[in-house]
Amino acid sequence: MARRIIDIAGAAVLFVLLLPLLLISAFAVWIGAGRPVFFRHERVGWRGRRFGCLKLRTMAVDAEVRLEREPALKHTYVTNGYKLPNGSDPRVTTVGRVLRRMHVDEIPQLINVLEGSMSLIGPRPIVQAELLQYGDRADELLLAKPGIIGEWTSRGQNRPDYPERASIELDYVRNRSVRRDLAIVLRSIPVVLRGQDDE
Repeated sequence: MARRIIDIAGAAVLFVLLLPLLLISAFAVWIGAGRPVFFRHERVGWRGRRFGCLKLRTMAVDAEVRLEREPALKHTYVTNGYKLPNGSDPRVTTVGRVLRRMHVDEIPQLINVLEGSMSLIGPRPIVQAELLQYGDRADELLLAKPGIIGEWTSRGQNRPDYPERASIELDYVRNRSVRRDLAIVLRSIPVVLRGQDDE
């Protein structure tokens, strides 16, 4: 209950503070890439419940279809930890590349926190296929709500891929504490301010 209260209060304050940036960015997406401006990507959350992880749309409208249609692209996506480098993903729009570099596309996830499908701090939400990386420990991962930031994301450009990522996320779930969450927040501040590289 205490964690939920902190989530609601923190997400509400951050949403109000970041609303001008969100509106400007949404307008940029609309002008530069058209509609829809927002995108819900299906992820697996607490206790295996599916939910739509909100983001500003940074990819072409047919991005998901294209991923399935192009085997080489899908292979790179899977072997690279279920993601593609920002600078080498042909599906990312010009404005989307800028928003991703500054992490601005993640701001709408504050709405997920207010809705209760995510937490401010926790393992990053994953797609269904990623559960295979956790093997028989997948149920343990799903004991915690996914977070906007977490132990793995706080490592910035030094974030490891699977299988080490799975060990990091599971260790957090097993050993969550207020002190650890505070340390994650402090480490995440320079990571967010620095932004992410294209590669």
